[in-house]
Parts: sequence; C-alpha cells; structure tokens
Amino acid sequence: MTAAAMPLLPSLRGLHAVVFGDLMLDRYWRGEARGISPEAPVPVVAVGDVEDRPGGAANVALNVASLGARCTLLGCIGKDAEGAALRSILEAAGVTCDFVEIDRWPTTLKLRVVSQQQQLLRNDFESPAPAAAARELAARASAHLADAAVLLVADYDKGAVADPAALIQAANAAGAASVVDPKFKPLSSYAGASVVKPNLREFEFATGATGDVEALAEAAQALCRTQGFGALVVTAGADGLTVVQETHIHHLPARQVEVYDVTGAGDTAAAVLGVALGVGLPVLDCARLANVAASLAVAKSGTAAVSGPELALAAAQESADGGVLSADQLALAVAASRQAEERIVFTNGCFDILHAGHVAYLEQARRLGDRLIVAVNSDASVARIKGPERPVNTLARRMQVLAGLKSVDWVVSFDEDTPEPLLERFRPHVLVKGGDYERQQVVGADLVASYGGEVRVLDRVEDCSTTAILGRLGYPDSDNSM
Repeated sequence: MTAAAMPLLPSLRGLHAVVFGDLMLDRYWRGEARGISPEAPVPVVAVGDVEDRPGGAANVALNVASLGARCTLLGCIGKDAEGAALRSILEAAGVTCDFVEIDRWPTTLKLRVVSQQQQLLRNDFESPAPAAAARELAARASAHLADAAVLLVADYDKGAVADPAALIQAANAAGAASVVDPKFKPLSSYAGASVVKPNLREFEFATGATGDVEALAEAAQALCRTQGFGALVVTAGADGLTVVQETHIHHLPARQVEVYDVTGAGDTAAAVLGVALGVGLPVLDCARLANVAASLAVAKSGTAAVSGPELALAAAQESADGGVLSADQLALAVAASRQAEERIVFTNGCFDILHAGHVAYLEQARRLGDRLIVAVNSDASVARIKGPERPVNTLARRMQVLAGLKSVDWVVSFDEDTPEPLLERFRPHVLVKGGDYERQQVVGADLVASYGGEVRVLDRVEDCSTTAILGRLGYPDSDNSM
C-alpha cells in the first residue's frame, strides 16, 4: 500500500528526441511447419506471410514516435530494397529520417523464420558501416540537437556510432539530456551521458564484476563517479532492472506478465527512458515507466512499439495497486478500475489523528465496494476549517498512515474546503460519511445523487473522536472528529 505511485508521462507534444545509431530491418517469414525435410533434419516451413519491422535504432525511433514525441532518426542504410522499406515504414509512422545512403553496402537485415509462434531460425545479413559514412552521420547531429530535449544513442557496435563521446558532448552543449543503450564498447566511451542502459551481460563484460550483487553495485557507482554518468540503469530481463546513481541504488522487479518474445524490449525501455528524461522526470521515475513499457513489449511478437495510451493504461493498472496518488494518477487508476467494472467508494476528511473510530469507519466504507478512495484536506484547508493550531500532523504523514490501512486503496489530497471538485471528476458509485451527519448535510450528496450515485452515512464509533483526544492534550476545541 505504501509503495510510491506509478508516475505519469506528461504529454510529449512538442518534445523533440533525436535517435542516433545502427539501423536494422527485421524481416519475418511466417508459415506452417509441414514436417521434416528429406534433405536434412530441419523443418519445412510453407511461408505464407512476410512482414518487415524496424529494428535497432530504428525500433527505438518507432517507439519514440508511438509515444507521441517528435523524432528525428540518424543512421546508415544501403541503396537497396531493404533500406527503402525501412525508410517507408518509419516515415509512415511520423519519424523524420536523416539517413546516409551508401552504395554497394547492404542495409542490415535480420531474417527470422517463424512457425506456430516459435522462431525457428534467424539469418543475419550485415557488414560494418564504412568509417566515412559514420563521420558524415555524426556531422549532421548538431543541427538536429539544436532544438532537441534528448539524444538517444542506440549503439549496436555495427559502425554507425564511431565517436559516442563527441555526440554526448554535442548534446550537453545543446542542453539536451542523453540516454545511451550500449553493447560492448568500454563504458568510458559514453562519459558524461545522463543515463547509460546496459543489460546485465553487457555490464558484467564492461566491468568484470559478476554474480555478487554488492560488487556489481560498487562497480556501477564507481562508473557514475569516474565517468560523470547521471545514472546507470542495468536491465536483467525477468529479474527487473537496477537504477544506480552515485549515492543511491534502487532495484525495480519486473512486472509479472506472460513473456511472448523479448526481441526489442531493450529498445522500448530506452525510448521511454529518453522521452521521460526529456520532459524532466527524475531518473527513478523514468526507469519505473521504462520497466512497465518493457513488460508490454515482451508480451508482443517480435520487435514492436508501445504506444502512449498503452503505457498510460499499464501505469494506471500499476497505480491501481494502491497508495498515495496525485489527482492525475488517481484518474488513471479510476479509469482502469471502471474498465474492470469495479465499484468505487469515496470518503473524505482531515484525519488529523487517526484513531480506532476512523479505522472501523473506513473498514465499513470499504465493504460497500471494490475500491476505496480517501480524500484528505491539505494542511492549508485544515487550518482554514479548524483554526491555525491545526493540523497536528502534516498532510504527508496523514496520507502515509491512511495508505497503510488494509481497507484503503487510494489516498489523494485536495486544497479546497470541500472535495466537490474531486467528486465531480471521479464520480464514485458511493459517497460515504461517518459521524453525526444527516444525509442532507453531506457535502457533495446532491452532486452524487444527480448522476445516480449512492450516499451513505455510517454509524460513528462511540468514545472515539479526534476532538476528545486533542482536548485531553490541551488543544483548542474542534467540532469535527475527522
């Protein structure tokens, strides 16, 4: 209950992200496996469907665009049908493509043969990008970074990212954040990056630290200090990810989902890290959103983009697990709850000193539905209502205690004197109040009744009141036990 709520990804309209790196075309041949070949002990697949998808840095760019940001992609392609197909798919998705086209060089192609949802074979067609093409590509980056919020470097060690340090310096000079998804270059190559996102295998290769969690953490923090990284985000598949900063370490477990295909999940995580950092979210919040997005990607077949609405809904489902939420976070949680056809109960109060009467009352309220929202007056609101000596406990402490109750699903604050704006926004099925109220005295009762909701007044627990407790402590009299 007391876990931090899933952050919201703000609107990305107007955010410009530049993606730089190795481009690939992922081609899928799908069909029915019809027995074993008489020529060799391999299955014979009758190919009935051919699909092309962007891969590598192109998949990062596709995810950025799907999330709603403006995206410019820099990379190398050959003057061939695969390069033309890659450009066509990306431009149709709204990605601005600034490609260096190379004569007599093949666009990197990953050809996968799939039958009955199983990948049977992958053929790679590739060669390193020529050094001259990599230099030309790098020379184009500064112009695009001039109005960019973030640079994402997808370095697959295929030649396009020849001098990552210069790219990061250019981003820093332009005031843009930088997120790097590395492979096997030394991590010192990315000095000064805002976030570097290796997977566990890549991190162990780079540092030589293996197995021992404490050794891994120590190595990661040392890198943050010596290389000027804002953070390292080390991904470990089903084991989640770890966010390492110079003075803090946080581990985020993976979401429990049915894994269909892990292809491209790292690209999705990098894209979300980048755009979230670009809009100014703290690194830990960026990583939490990336963790959710990766769980969505592995539930899909092949390289696949995650859209903004998909991520918002998944974040809502995470928030639905409970805790202290902002009003916007609660809106997502309520939307997910309504989609599940759950009955929402709402109550409100100051809850300055939580006592047995409150606990019993909230337990009764929770039994009236599937989800209980507790709206809490802010400190300023309490002072206006009850006088300058109140509240005794700050808003943060009052909300934390309420969130720890088994009966409470979501806790939200409001600064007005009444919760009517929240009632109007969330329209609960049941509005509950406890104590010596008549129905007509319950604030918001008419509003809730107007849309067909129910208003309930619960019995108060005798000999339990904040007023009595504060009186014994010498506080001024109060006329409301909540």
